[in-house]
Amino acid sequence: MTDPAPVPAEGPVVAVAVYAGVSELELGAMVTVCRLCGGEGATRTVNRSRASIVTAGGLVMTPQVLYAALPEVCALLLPGGPGAAKAARDPLLRAFLGTHAALPTGASGSGLLLAGEGGLLRGREVGGPPELEDSLWNYDPASLHPGEVRRSGPLTSAPGGLGAVRAALAVAAALWGEDAAGDAARRLGA
Repeated sequence: MTDPAPVPAEGPVVAVAVYAGVSELELGAMVTVCRLCGGEGATRTVNRSRASIVTAGGLVMTPQVLYAALPEVCALLLPGGPGAAKAARDPLLRAFLGTHAALPTGASGSGLLLAGEGGLLRGREVGGPPELEDSLWNYDPASLHPGEVRRSGPLTSAPGGLGAVRAALAVAAALWGEDAAGDAARRLGA
């Protein structure tokens, strides 16, 4: 499956990091929240290459833009998936996240490994999946709250799966307002 050319956004643009083994559920939830709040062109999927990647469920997708070619973005979303540990070691991704650390960011599930390698967890209260608790301590958070959604500074961290909706709603509220995020939550039954 190849993504069509991105539709130009009239408002804020959110970068969504994708990688081989990304969870379609988390990716889809995050993109859907942004589209409900900001319209069709509200997100850009980004990777080190525009080469097609295989997602956790076997779908093939092509990232829309390279890290280096990404136009100005206003927020980041980091979905999890079984490929997150390997993707987190990518120096280009770490540099990209480090230079955008002040932006509103939502991370879910193993996407927190990406945030950790990018330095986004340091000194923060972090929610997330209980199974990653030991690994997440390596990134020097102020505290961990397994199984919970936590907002700390610009970062909202959540457990995997449908926790991605909560992380994306926090980013949407920061960009498009509480009313837009609330409407999206009602439409999604979240």
